[in-house]
Amino acid sequence: MTERIVIIGGTSGIGLAAAERQLAEGREVVITGRDADRLAAALEKLGGAATGQSVDACDETAMRAFFAGLGKVDHVVITATGTSAGGPFKDLTVDALRTAVEGKLVAQTVAAQAALDVLAPEGSLTFITAGSSGASLPGTAGLAAVNAAVEAMVPVLAVELAPVRVNAVSPGVIATPWWDWMPAEARQQAFDSYAKVTPAGRVGAAEDIADAIGYLIGNSYTTGTVLSVDGGLRLNAAAL
Repeated sequence: MTERIVIIGGTSGIGLAAAERQLAEGREVVITGRDADRLAAALEKLGGAATGQSVDACDETAMRAFFAGLGKVDHVVITATGTSAGGPFKDLTVDALRTAVEGKLVAQTVAAQAALDVLAPEGSLTFITAGSSGASLPGTAGLAAVNAAVEAMVPVLAVELAPVRVNAVSPGVIATPWWDWMPAEARQQAFDSYAKVTPAGRVGAAEDIADAIGYLIGNSYTTGTVLSVDGGLRLNAAAL
């Protein structure tokens, strides 16, 4: 029987790349996104091979109704990113931090809870965090705190929800639309700077993270793991 995978936040970037990868693996793919237009565009890019629904991951009632309407699900990938809480710590506002917590920690928690009633016992939950959680990069205290909070749940849930497998992918600097808040020239300069201090010699692509997600979904002996996929940036972060 064909496995079904749900990708929360599958309309762009890492989520969309993961959807493409999972379709290629022969799984049935369902994606979600808050924006109906972006969802329609993503489904068109996927060639009609996937289905999807516009739903806000922070809306508990809507998420539970969404999963209840699907029936049995084998794997859930949660890529909800929320709003950035980057910048110098002295300038970090409480409102920005609360918004970041709501958009990532709360959204990923709500989505995971909503999936439990329909998630197959032999299935998996995969969270997407970020390398800021352990990179000690100045200006990322807010980002680090939010992502580390998600990562802290992984080993706990791997035990609590067993035999469901629970893992996370922690991406480094990945060239996705997440960076579109920066002007194109400044964005490229940032990517070039990161590439110079990354042992892999480049910034990442969404497909790199999709490959890691695919590994965690497919390896039935891996649980409680936060898989760092950052090209080795964390090893040389002090050079930034």
